[in-house]
Amino acid sequence: MSTKSREVIWGSRIRGAKMHAAHAREAATKAVREADRAEAAAWSVRMEGYGGPAQPAPTIAQCLNGGLGWLEVECNRCRTRASLPLNAIRRPRDTPLWKLEASLKCRACRKGHTAPPVHMIKLTATREITPYQWVHPEEER
Repeated sequence: MSTKSREVIWGSRIRGAKMHAAHAREAATKAVREADRAEAAAWSVRMEGYGGPAQPAPTIAQCLNGGLGWLEVECNRCRTRASLPLNAIRRPRDTPLWKLEASLKCRACRKGHTAPPVHMIKLTATREITPYQWVHPEEER
């Protein structure tokens, strides 16, 4: 007479626990994504509505995880607006957004080594400012 194998005794409970862990992991990932999006959206509304304060700000990773991958900025001098992709910014992903403001400069009114600073306006999911259309001088517009 033989006894039942451990697979027969414990196998269904182990498979059930693995399925439960996978479901919980998926729900936790979704909850983290929603929390990141809510925090980034709250910061964006605060910046757009009041013009600040910039702190506390979400990190680049939180914005990207929440689906808000574009940062809209405006030059303090010429009022030119631009949309910057957050995934192209060469900073560690755990950098808060307010730390980026000092390093962002306007290209349109740069003269020599000096360039006026820009201020951040809001975060968006898609590019809202269209890129500059380059037209050859000899072509008709």
